[in-house]
Amino acid sequence: MADAANPCVLIPVYNHAGAIAATCAGVRPLGIPLLLVDDGSDAACAALLERLAEADDVSLVRLPINRGKGAAVKAGLREAARLGFSHALQVDADGQHEAADLPAFLQDLDGADQRLRIGYPRFDASVPRHRYYARYLTHALVWLNTLSFTLRDTMCGAKLFPVAATLRLVETHGCGERMQFDTELPVRWLWAGGEVINLPVRVHYPLDGVSHFAMARDNVLLTLMHLRLFAGMLIRLPRLLGRRLTQRRKRR
Repeated sequence: MADAANPCVLIPVYNHAGAIAATCAGVRPLGIPLLLVDDGSDAACAALLERLAEADDVSLVRLPINRGKGAAVKAGLREAARLGFSHALQVDADGQHEAADLPAFLQDLDGADQRLRIGYPRFDASVPRHRYYARYLTHALVWLNTLSFTLRDTMCGAKLFPVAATLRLVETHGCGERMQFDTELPVRWLWAGGEVINLPVRVHYPLDGVSHFAMARDNVLLTLMHLRLFAGMLIRLPRLLGRRLTQRRKRR
């Protein structure tokens, strides 16, 4: 019989003082501990995180300077491993993910479950149109670089990571320190033969109106990431095509 899962909620935080308390309250009905990662927030947000961490079910990790979402998630995963958690449910600090959709990420979870569970967004009217349509360029590049439609949306911030397996992948490939982490890790996960479950999650934009996407810097980082992944796909092309052929035969 498989060991019981021991999950936590992992929330990377950078200057979301206006939303983080409500986000924590929203995920508390899940009944699992919270792990907050302060990614070099300003004094006001850092003080609020300190107060939130006084609760028995909240742990806090601090990065001394802002290093980016990928770095914060990786720091949180390392702390989750140290604390003995088997899985980490990442959600964004701004409260954009509908809390009522999150229990599905933990459904039928046991300690041996090595599937990466990824949210795909169901947007409401609050989503900016340019963001909605721009996502499809990333979708197309991901589908090209994996030769698969398995990953419905890599950019959604709601993901359930098997902690140990994810850290092994990160130690080998890094997967980026900033926004590129969201996409690179699932692509490399699929390349490595890992299983993926896509789960719908309603998304609304956001409680505090704060975005940390730096147009020039992050677009350059994302472009370089997609070029690396494309080169990686070409190297893996025979194996990826063989996997597709095998899957097609199994469906017959």
